Amino acid sequence: MATLQELVEDFLALKRIAVVGVSRADKLSPANAIWKKLLGAGYEAFAVNPQTDEIDGQPCHRSLGAIPSGVDAVVFAAPPGAAEEVVRECAQLGIHRFWMHRALGTGSFSPAAAELARQNGIAVIAGACPMMYVPPVDIAHKCFKFVLRITGGLPNPQ
Repeated sequence: MATLQELVEDFLALKRIAVVGVSRADKLSPANAIWKKLLGAGYEAFAVNPQTDEIDGQPCHRSLGAIPSGVDAVVFAAPPGAAEEVVRECAQLGIHRFWMHRALGTGSFSPAAAELARQNGIAVIAGACPMMYVPPVDIAHKCFKFVLRITGGLPNPQ
């Protein structure tokens, strides 16, 4: 079984990443912050929201399948109830990396979606925030990662 660090390194080695849950209304949502962080770090990051075609003047895709030329990985930062549907779409499209954002509380984590991903051969990071790993990591996310590490709050790959 891969360690969390190995899963993160494998995920971030990919360059075309979709972020599901980017919001046109909540500019401070985790999905928006992650999407902008990935763009700023040189990734080809794609916003996904089934309700809009544009966010902050940038194209937004209504589904993973609507992204031209597809993606290599997905960050899911939306309500957990939608996670299984997105995992099914990943399986249909041949996307093999799936990261469910989680900071405090349950975040976007869905145990059923994590299990479905594993059943479909999709490597899943079931929690944590990509902003704790995408360089340059800001001081707040460095501290957050440190606290989660010492308190056992980082995900445990299964």
